[in-house]
Amino acid sequence: MSYQQRMMQQQPAHRLNELLDAIKQEFETMTNEASVYRMHKDEFDHKFTQQTNEMQQIRQMIYELEGAHRKMKESYEEEIVKLKRELDARGRSQGPPPAVHGAPPHLGGQLPGQNQQQQQQQQQQQAQQQAQQGGQPQPGQQQQQPSQPPALHSSSNAFAGIMTGQPGPAGGAPGTLAPPQQQQQQQQQQQQQQQQPGGPGGPGSYAPYNGSNNGYSNATNASGAGGATPTATAATTATSTNAAAGASTTNPSTPQAQQSASLAVSPGSKKSTTPGGTVNSGPAASSTEAAAANAVALGNNLAEMELDKVPPELKKQKDDWFVLYNERAPRMLDVDIVQSLDHHSVVCCVRFSADGKYIATGCNKSAQIFDVNTGQLVCKLQDETAEREGDLYIRSVCFSPDGKYLATVAEDRQIRVWDINTRTIRYVFSGHEQDIYSLEFSKNGRHIASGSGDRTVRMWDMESGQCILTLSIEDGVTTVAISPDGRHVAAGSLDRTVRVWETSTGFLVERLEIPDGHKDSVYSVSFTPDGKQLVSGSLDKTIKLWDLQAPQSSAGGAAGVSSSKGGVCVRTFVGHKDFVLSVAATPDNQWILSGSKDRGVQFWDPRNGQVQLMLQGHKNSVISVAPSPTGGLFATGSGDCRARIWRYYPVMR
Repeated sequence: MSYQQRMMQQQPAHRLNELLDAIKQEFETMTNEASVYRMHKDEFDHKFTQQTNEMQQIRQMIYELEGAHRKMKESYEEEIVKLKRELDARGRSQGPPPAVHGAPPHLGGQLPGQNQQQQQQQQQQQAQQQAQQGGQPQPGQQQQQPSQPPALHSSSNAFAGIMTGQPGPAGGAPGTLAPPQQQQQQQQQQQQQQQQPGGPGGPGSYAPYNGSNNGYSNATNASGAGGATPTATAATTATSTNAAAGASTTNPSTPQAQQSASLAVSPGSKKSTTPGGTVNSGPAASSTEAAAANAVALGNNLAEMELDKVPPELKKQKDDWFVLYNERAPRMLDVDIVQSLDHHSVVCCVRFSADGKYIATGCNKSAQIFDVNTGQLVCKLQDETAEREGDLYIRSVCFSPDGKYLATVAEDRQIRVWDINTRTIRYVFSGHEQDIYSLEFSKNGRHIASGSGDRTVRMWDMESGQCILTLSIEDGVTTVAISPDGRHVAAGSLDRTVRVWETSTGFLVERLEIPDGHKDSVYSVSFTPDGKQLVSGSLDKTIKLWDLQAPQSSAGGAAGVSSSKGGVCVRTFVGHKDFVLSVAATPDNQWILSGSKDRGVQFWDPRNGQVQLMLQGHKNSVISVAPSPTGGLFATGSGDCRARIWRYYPVMR
């Protein structure tokens, strides 16, 4: 073999070794880089975990501080109430001063000029005399002192009178009592107005209805002059209700219906607004007037019409219910009754099962399940072990998506989950510190949301039975709803605000409030079937439709708060003449239902804000409305101790 041949054989072997060395070196380089990247990843993971833990600690500290602040505030409020009661009692024990020089009776506790000074001097002299006599009141003065001083605390009665068609406390949000001196002045005004026949009702008085409306008698309360209503316990309310039995057989506020005056305890309202509307000024007033004018132009004044004056072609009248149609809207819908379900007390809530075959109702001490087709009672769920004197109203009911369970909440601050087949309690969730007003199952059946007067919304896990999320706000929660995809939970509150949170993180992503929001407490919220919009009903007599923009929570902002403004009010529905207590959207998203203290149910077109028809099917407030998930049916619950199932259907044009 020649030299050239040997060189040719050695070159490929040498070249191969070089390539292998290059590959080995490249592999080592990549391994080193991977190790560095792994170290960086571990470091980032450690920092992320550390910061997440710190954020959780901060949130927990905020919750604890908020809880401590709330307890401290409640203790101060109780002390203030106690002192106000003492001052009020002292003021009443002195009695009113005698009239000076024939001066006319005064309404505001003030006399002009010299008379006022003389009055103050007489009050001081009387106080000194009574102090010397041991503080005993003079004869005749005790008649002006009510048997029970008004209570003003975080558990004052918010829902009293709403379900019975009676006015709530004047000059304040439901559940908020006027100060003692102010209350005494209001009582004097009330006495004088009662002595003047034919005088107009004061703020908050319940407007009388047409006496010929098939037994729909007037619901004007004797105390409708605007006097503040002292808070009473359930036992006291029941006693006064029984005492009033037989006083009137035509008034819808019968003894059983009047039990609803004690259905709920205020979730701690602290803002004072006029029930059913507020006094506006400036741009807000002009926008309200424009909305009212627009409502009249759309024909949304059906609640103001008198049945006898409506043409036959614009109404359908039956034995104990009737329908009024909007003459300015094309006829697209009609309503007929399917079932009428009598109860032994006020029906606080109604809800269909997911398959639409059953309906659940809540009343005093029990929940009932009826067959929708036959109207027969399937089962009655009542906790015999519940230790409570007096009433125990079921505030809210909800079927699980699979129809196996029924969740209920009552005045004892507990959530009970019933096994419908065995009629036994499967779970009991405890933790709320005040009455629970609303609850809802998530669509996957794994979670339950609840809202309470303790100013919290809580998410409960069905598997573990634990509270997995607590969301705190500034005022009592009256209603909750979970979005169809389960990603968000919405809540309405006494502070006139609707809030939407992420269920996974607890971040507040929407805060729907003034100037576009409600002007009084929000009592009902409901997501539309597509989850893109939210419907809310309020004591300001309006319903609002909100577009929910894609929420983007900001981790860099404050804990649990979104950095950007969320939803937009796209429609305000004006037409009810009293508080809106319940709202919902039909499954096809074509109509919005609303139930009101004015006893009416109205169908609204979400596209133009026009009312299609108004149904008057109860003799008392419509507390709850619920459409069937399968469509074609809806249910109503009322203070007249009835739940009714109705059919709505399109009209052939």
